[in-house]
Amino acid sequence: MLKSATDNEAALQKDRQYLWHNITPYSEAAPPMIVESGQGAWITDMNGKRYMDGMSGLWCVNVGYGRKELAEAAYEQMMKLPYFPLTQSHLPAIQLAEKLNTWLGDDYVIFFSNSGSEANEAAFKMVRQYHQQTGQHYRHKFISRYRGYHGSSLGALSATGQAQRKYKYEPLTGGFLHVAPPDSYRRPAGQSVEEFNVQCAQAIEDTIIWEGAETVGAVIMEPVITGGGIIVPEQIYLDRVQEICKRHGVLLIIDEVICGFGRSGQKFGHHNFGIQPDIVTMAKGLTSGYLPLSATAVRKDIYEAFKDPEDEYAHFRHVNTFGGNPSACALALRNLQIMEDEQLIDRARVLGQRLRDALQPLAEHPLVGDIRSFGLLAGVELVADKTTRQPASLDIVKSIIAGCKQHGLIIGKNGDTVAGFNNVLTFAPPLVCTDEDMEFLIATFLRVMEEH
Repeated sequence: MLKSATDNEAALQKDRQYLWHNITPYSEAAPPMIVESGQGAWITDMNGKRYMDGMSGLWCVNVGYGRKELAEAAYEQMMKLPYFPLTQSHLPAIQLAEKLNTWLGDDYVIFFSNSGSEANEAAFKMVRQYHQQTGQHYRHKFISRYRGYHGSSLGALSATGQAQRKYKYEPLTGGFLHVAPPDSYRRPAGQSVEEFNVQCAQAIEDTIIWEGAETVGAVIMEPVITGGGIIVPEQIYLDRVQEICKRHGVLLIIDEVICGFGRSGQKFGHHNFGIQPDIVTMAKGLTSGYLPLSATAVRKDIYEAFKDPEDEYAHFRHVNTFGGNPSACALALRNLQIMEDEQLIDRARVLGQRLRDALQPLAEHPLVGDIRSFGLLAGVELVADKTTRQPASLDIVKSIIAGCKQHGLIIGKNGDTVAGFNNVLTFAPPLVCTDEDMEFLIATFLRVMEEH
């Protein structure tokens, strides 16, 4: 045990000895920051230095740090019933499933897991079994986009379109196909944004046809590609994708792991486009990161195919020990109530517009190729040459991130995605940011960009 909570060097020694970090290269020269506490949009390290968390942890602390009411909700449920598997049932899961339906605004049945990866894994199994049970035995393939991210487990990683995440782990699960993303910034010269988005949607239909429509089970996509570089499609793109899926009997899975729960300025990202997915996966902001919980929401008519009492294999033979944990569900309910009571979805819209407006002058900066946003989510693509759009080097990206950190601001990047295209700075601050918080974020980032 550490003798003192403030003994940072001792903690670092223990860290090096015992802890394996997420997606981080080992470096003796660059030890990790050890975070000790958080409040609102701010975190404090073991040296007492405060930072504004411009990434909400890992895109998830939507209601901010230090919410006593969330800790109390979990504590009260732990004292009453800390755990019971959802092979049976408990009230927090029932109440949360009902609440998620009201937020989704449609008729879904909810399956709980622990993470976004697991939510997507469950969705893939559901799709394959559904098609088997409705007589479409060959529909086993999935189509996703290059640069999109859907998780780190083998199936979810197979759906992910980021080659660097897959390197050294292949071969992965078969049956996953990829098409180009609607990256309007890198569209062909002379092509309008709308024409390009139609072309990208058509690539999905072409793939369905070339593969044989009777072999394709589902298309999976985020409303906006987030970790792959904040790639925001046009309305016509989502409209066309939904039409294509319906025309060919292909299910549409919308991955709301990052875009959901107010981040987009709507309850869910797909609400901005007015589409109705067959399956919705979600995690992160569901509990604002306070406890692990995810959900796979399945349209009611799809769920009905799993209820045949004459078929011993009709039920969904998938179990998750901790999925739908009572305390996590109780906390999630309180988290959604906070979002409603404090009108944080509206707040995300206001703050997102403020951030978008403040970043626009950077369009003239020699390193800035494109600025993209979606609610309280933004990306600044850095380039070495504005004419050729050659991506900026990783050294420049890291330098700007380090400069922000030096001045007390944490921002992100689309790291370990596609070789040569890890050049997008990302922002996803908590929805509870005060006006002063946003002023600090904007002023600090602009100051660092002026220095480059």
